[in-house]
Amino acid sequence: MIFKVYYQESITEVPVRENTKTLFIEGESVREVRSKIADRGYNVESVQEVKGAHLSYEQQNEDYKVLEKDNL
Repeated sequence: MIFKVYYQESITEVPVRENTKTLFIEGESVREVRSKIADRGYNVESVQEVKGAHLSYEQQNEDYKVLEKDNL
């Protein structure tokens, strides 16, 4: 499954929409995705599974890239 993670670069940073970044990660569950990025120090706002038409839409974006175990 592919998950979209909304986050701030620093754990101390207050979530502000204009500063929110996103990344896509492959995983089996939200818990697994959170554990994969736990060591990065991100302030994770939410993790959302992306599938169907939503995934197709995201894949059309030129910045779309899925992080896998090797590039984490």
